[in-house]
Formats: sequence, C-alpha cells, structure tokens
Amino acid sequence: MEVLRDLGVEEDVIAQATPQHLMGNTVFCTAVAGEELGRLRSWGNEPLVQAAHELASPTRMCDMPQHLMEPVLVNAAIARGSQLRFDTEYVSHEQDADGVTATVRDRLRGDRYTIRAKYLIGAEARADGCVAVGGGSVTGLAKAVALRTGLPIVAVPTTYAGSEMTPVWGLTEGAVKRTGRDPKVLPRSVVYDPLLTLTMTPVGSATSGMNAIAHAVEALYAPASTPIVSLMAQEGVRALAAALPEIVADPSGHTARSRALYGAWLCGACLGATTMGLHHKLCHVLGGTFDLPHAETHAVVLPHVLAFNAPAVPEALAALRRALDVPDPVRELHELGERLGIPRSLADLGLTAADVDRAVDVALGAPYANPRPASADDLRAVLHTAWAGEPPYGG
Repeated sequence: MEVLRDLGVEEDVIAQATPQHLMGNTVFCTAVAGEELGRLRSWGNEPLVQAAHELASPTRMCDMPQHLMEPVLVNAAIARGSQLRFDTEYVSHEQDADGVTATVRDRLRGDRYTIRAKYLIGAEARADGCVAVGGGSVTGLAKAVALRTGLPIVAVPTTYAGSEMTPVWGLTEGAVKRTGRDPKVLPRSVVYDPLLTLTMTPVGSATSGMNAIAHAVEALYAPASTPIVSLMAQEGVRALAAALPEIVADPSGHTARSRALYGAWLCGACLGATTMGLHHKLCHVLGGTFDLPHAETHAVVLPHVLAFNAPAVPEALAALRRALDVPDPVRELHELGERLGIPRSLADLGLTAADVDRAVDVALGAPYANPRPASADDLRAVLHTAWAGEPPYGG
C-alpha cells in the first residue's frame, strides 16, 4: 500500500478494495476453482501483531482482486504517458548502446512489427523451489505445496515454531486437521537469522517459544525417543526457558534471540525425530476444529497434558528438572507462562465451555501414541482445567 500511495493511486484502490478488518484468510489454490493448497490468516490480522502493523505504516492493507487492480494500474500508467499493447507476443530483440529494438507479433492480426524502447524487462515463472520466509504457518503452507508438487523448500524462520526441522505436514479440511509425515516436505536448507525475529512482539515471541518447548517435552516420552533425542530435548528446553524472559524484557536483544533460535532448532529436530502424543493431538483438534491460534494453544495446553502424563513418565520429568533447574517442571512451565505474560486459558483464546465436549469427541476419533491411556473423562478433565486456566497442580 505504501508503494501504491507513492504512485498516487492509493485512494483509487481503497475505493474498490476490501478493507483490512474484513479480510479473513488468504487462500492458495492451483486455480480459481482448483485444489486448495493451504490458507493463512490475512497479513496483519493476527491479534497479537495487528497493533504493531498499524504503528509501522501510515497505510492500511486491503484486499483487491486482480481484475479490479489491473485497470487502476493501467489507467495510472496511461495517464503518465505510457503506451500499452494487449494481445501482443514477444518474438525477439536486439540491443545497442542507446536502447532495445523488440520484434513482437499481434496475436489477433498475426503480423509482426518492431518497438523501440530504452529498456526491455521480462519475467518467466519456472519455479525450482519454494522459499518460505516466516513463521510456522508460512512453513506449513510451503510444506503443503511441496507435498503436492515435490518442490524443494528453503526455510527462513522468523519465529521459534521449529516446523522447519520436521517432515511433518498438516492440512485442515472440513474443520478437521490431518497430519502426516513425508520426507519431501522436510526443508532442504534452513537459514536462521536472529535479526529476522526482532519484529515479533514480546508476547508473540513468548508463545512461539513455548510452542517449541512443547515439541521437546513430548519428544522426551515419545515411543521413538532415544538417548540422543532426550539430550537434545533437554538442551532445547533449557535454552528457550532461559532466553524467553530476556526477550520479553528486551525484545531488541540479539543474544537472547540467538539462543532462542538455537533452542527452537533443537526442539524442532526432536519433534522431527519422534512421534506426537496427546499434547499435539489436542492442540491439532483445538486449532483445526475451533480455529484457535496455534502457538498460544500449545502454550496453554502444555503444562496440563504434562501434569496428566507425569505419573507415567518419570524419566522425562527428571530431564525437565535438570533443564529447568526446578523440582516441579509442571508448576514451572505453568508459572513461566504467567511470568511471560501470555494467555493462560483456552477461554482467553475463544474456546467456550460447550466446546470442550466436542473437542473430546474429535480427539477420541483418531488414535495417537501416549504414555498414559486417556479416557473421555480424562480428556474432559484436562481440557476443562486448561479452558478455565486453573493451575494443573495441587496447592
């Protein structure tokens, strides 16, 4: 929009476009009526970052279809003296010291003629891969594209989601989130740069980091866990738990953000090397069925599921005691969220009390690995405590 303002057409666009507050999801399809590859919340509409976007620019984003945008740009170009030719095919060109002579063909008449210009600019789309710059949702969309096309991914994370280190994909269809594993969705290369995370708000950084910690916690008691994975998970939790309070206190600090990316890398790699259990299952249900925000949901649910599984995972608890340097990891993870100032209940995220029973039914509809069997009553108790934001421990 700032570019359109500089071009003098901002008002023309605003007059015809959908304003930002009415924009929902940005949908990526193979064609207008083709297969949907994925969707993201429209840029700038995430509640935790909307204020930051509004403060960063004098303009407001909007949504304008191509068939409306092109006439605005064409009319502006003509008003500035440009000549436009439609139904015209490029054939060849010759360049000299003063400019370019291009040969083109009129597709309607079939005849060829030349055009003299100072410059010749061309573009051709033959994608060799997909570069995903952004958080977990962006990486997830790139994985959906790779799953269908086989295009390799280069991931440049700007959050601590950790998805860039896993072969796990997720697709939500009909209010149900499906997940799976496929080596072709694992990014070929990952570029970590702490400077790219500086635009995350303190709360956004904290929820993203807690999301990554959840990956490592569940990897500690996953059926496919190994001693190496356990060490990586322990180190990832330690790094993030230490870095996140520093980031909240000073969002511009590079050192803490570097340590957080290090922790996120370890936690994501742990998730990629193991299988997901009850925690991720519940979060996928809450996100896919009720559209709750991803990282915030993980941050809220994490200590509640750990409290439920605790009697069955003494070795995982011992590793978390070492990582967090506390006698009670469940209490520490819950109180860490409070200290970071992130949402502490599913009710805060928009889940209603009536939604809990439906979430239980959906969760029971698909099998998942978990160290402690969970009945419908067990799931209801875990979700109700998380919904109310009650401490998942006694006292």
